Amino acid sequence: MGKALIIGAGGVASVAIHKCCQNPDVFSEIMIASRTKARCDELKAKLDGGRTIIHTAQVDADNTDEVIALINSFKPDLVINLALPYQDLTIMDACLATKTNYLDTANYEPLDTAKFEYSWQWAYQQRFKDAGIMALLGCGFDPGVTGVFSAYAAKHHFDEIHYIDILDANGGDHGYPFATNFNPEINIREITSNGRYWEKGQWIETAPLEIKREYNFAEVGQKDMYLLYHEELESLAKNINGIKRIRFFMTFGQSYITHLRCLENVGMTSIVPIKFQGQDIVPLQFLKAVLPDPASLGPRTVGKTNIGCIFQGVKDGQPKNYYLYNICDHQECYREVGSQAISYTTGVPAMIGAMLMMDGRWKGAGVFNVEEMDPDPFMAELNKWGLPWREDFNPTLVD
Repeated sequence: MGKALIIGAGGVASVAIHKCCQNPDVFSEIMIASRTKARCDELKAKLDGGRTIIHTAQVDADNTDEVIALINSFKPDLVINLALPYQDLTIMDACLATKTNYLDTANYEPLDTAKFEYSWQWAYQQRFKDAGIMALLGCGFDPGVTGVFSAYAAKHHFDEIHYIDILDANGGDHGYPFATNFNPEINIREITSNGRYWEKGQWIETAPLEIKREYNFAEVGQKDMYLLYHEELESLAKNINGIKRIRFFMTFGQSYITHLRCLENVGMTSIVPIKFQGQDIVPLQFLKAVLPDPASLGPRTVGKTNIGCIFQGVKDGQPKNYYLYNICDHQECYREVGSQAISYTTGVPAMIGAMLMMDGRWKGAGVFNVEEMDPDPFMAELNKWGLPWREDFNPTLVD
């Protein structure tokens, strides 16, 4: 049906590329582009031979002119940005210059400040609208599926949603004393930042990992979870009718927390450059270099993830609680696409969102978050492409 340019060749990109190749009726041709072309060529070698035609290219996604040149050369219907969040704006600029649709999985972050918000990308709204093209932001799992879950709950189960708790549990065990399940730099910046949640029309800020709860997750078990700030809180607080409070919790084991605090105490999680042997280095970037590559965790990670949303609100004048979630098995993901479940649960939704844009079921001019689109086709495709969802109409609530 069409052509997609996929920028990035890491764990999430690998999953999305595998899924695009499983869906050749939509993705008849793809180009994989990254700073390191050898990684793109490795993916092409694994997947060549099917109906999807695969090309590869080298590109510096920090350089808008390079991205523009690549888009003009390949002429894709859609750019799927699976590179680093620091590169969102340069790629959006390239899409504007070439009038090409755009999709990403995480909001823009400035390299020198651990700050997560949509303001920079929402500022492109009028320019994308005037250009007649669409930008879809945050189409992974969280953000992404959690936004679609919220739109689905609002459409089918509530007149008003008053409370949303997003719960992200990873019960996987990779056997390392300390490793992150996605890009270490992005992961650690997120966890060591102050927490925030939305309540009664304002943001309430907490110290990092200050608020802890316990929850018994289906097929994962009893886990400690901590309140974090996550970007979908910002868009859902804006787009879901009637919200009084929205929070995000993620599980961490005690070993992970202990290692993280030790690294933080000795300055290894800092993003402020320091002098080392006459050169400026960023401690967190050095730490990333010595930690296991998340893409290498697939064969050794066992267990499951459980990610979803608990909703509280009103339907037909009566209070209602509703839990919508997905359970994903790390080893099943590895057997299918060579990835652990964290990359899988992000890469599959990216492909689904791209498919809906490519075939016209999701369309518009401007900048959108996923909860602004019709959730029904996305929900149906989740069940087809490896992330089936489950419902609980009497969930345990988080206090």
